[in-house]
Amino acid sequence: MATVLTGPAVGAKLLLFADGATAGALGDAGLDEAVRARAPICLASLQSERLTVETAAGPIDIFIDVQPPQPRLWMVGAVHIAVALATYARPLGFRTIVLDPRTAFATPARFAHADELITGWPADVLAAAQLDESACVVVLTHDEKIDNPALVAALHSPARYIGALGSRKTHAKRVAVLQALGVDEAKLARIHAPIGLPIGAQRPEEIALAIMAEIVAVVNGVRRRGEGETRRLLNYES
Repeated sequence: MATVLTGPAVGAKLLLFADGATAGALGDAGLDEAVRARAPICLASLQSERLTVETAAGPIDIFIDVQPPQPRLWMVGAVHIAVALATYARPLGFRTIVLDPRTAFATPARFAHADELITGWPADVLAAAQLDESACVVVLTHDEKIDNPALVAALHSPARYIGALGSRKTHAKRVAVLQALGVDEAKLARIHAPIGLPIGAQRPEEIALAIMAEIVAVVNGVRRRGEGETRRLLNYES
């Protein structure tokens, strides 16, 4: 929602949707155009901002108020870390979704506290999910058949955070496989790996805490996408 704060049309509003649809107007075609040009950037970052537009009548201030959907945390792998992650994520406002084709692990008894439990293959489920800028995806299984298709799907989406569990050696091998699958370096650099903030985590609960802390840092704009080992690996390999 864009609202004019100063000038002759104070209070005028223009509502913009992610699909490009609009409703309302700001009383000046130039103001409408300036907001339309800026809105995709605000929507991509999910950040509200104050915009000043120079007009013939002088500078006009507009507030662009972004109302994002509830953030969603996709946990690929119904492992012990996911149990703790779902516990941490819900009080922080995330909708928690656990995804794993292995029914022995993905049981309602283990994930009664998660919002959704899906037994299916990530390539199919994540493609149908249409991940957007509010989505965070973590892959946790150490199984290439599950993790790599999940990463490919996430990397071809605007998901806000993508993280992968594994050592530097494991991730170097993963990067090579994903490159062979046609994922380019710009997309690969978005992966946070090794996953989580470096807090010396050992137990599943500690690893989940490190992951959740990194996700919050990314969502709040403190830590950039691709800021981590993946970019170093790509530079090293090249």
